[in-house]
Amino acid sequence: MVESPDIVRPDPEIVAGLERIGSATASSELSKQFGIRSAHIAGPVSRTPGVCVAGPALTLQCLPKREDLYPVDEYSQPERQLHRHVLYHTQPGDIVVVDARGDMTSGIFGEMMLTYFAGRGGKAIVVDGCIRDFGEASKLGIGMWLRGTTPNFHTQTGIVPTAVNVPVACGGTVVEPGDIIVADDDGAVVVPAALAPKLLEVAGEHAEWEEFSRIKLAEGGDLRRYYPLSDEARPEYEEWRRAQEAGQG
Repeated sequence: MVESPDIVRPDPEIVAGLERIGSATASSELSKQFGIRSAHIAGPVSRTPGVCVAGPALTLQCLPKREDLYPVDEYSQPERQLHRHVLYHTQPGDIVVVDARGDMTSGIFGEMMLTYFAGRGGKAIVVDGCIRDFGEASKLGIGMWLRGTTPNFHTQTGIVPTAVNVPVACGGTVVEPGDIIVADDDGAVVVPAALAPKLLEVAGEHAEWEEFSRIKLAEGGDLRRYYPLSDEARPEYEEWRRAQEAGQG
């Protein structure tokens, strides 16, 4: 019997706040505030344009296939196939992150597996590799960040799933189980779970002054004054911020 660990999930309010901030602000503030040079999962790109998500990471690790160690075919001995087990842990809002080694010939999940994931409330997948049945899978309403697509099934060619909810290297970036993934059209970013509350605090202010600056630039304001927000423009920003808070009240 295969057993795999679950993850510790973060405060949903923190996740929702990071989703509003988006990947670019999360990445830049992780660099400026915490010295994390690049939290970007390089390689997988959005296949669901306009979708922005955040959620805790369920992780799946793959290794090169060695036939004497892993003789399992597509449908034989299904409970030995660990790509199923990572999905068994799915709770609403979860994101599955797959270290597929950048392999472009292995379809880690197909429509049926992803239908199950969506039905359990899964929010998105980030795969450093491929899925198959993309046409039907794209109708399921989940976010998808992928290197590509293939007609091949998961163990047909060169890799096999080997571990669930362990640290993985996805797109050259370490992802710990339970880390928060923030993903949108720019790509997917890893937010270490322990840093998420402080990141939300500083990135929330960043996002707020950017919204003010965006308005001013659209009105023809001086780039030197409004981006980044200059000390001279800060009183304007503070007044705008008070007006926004009063309007919400």
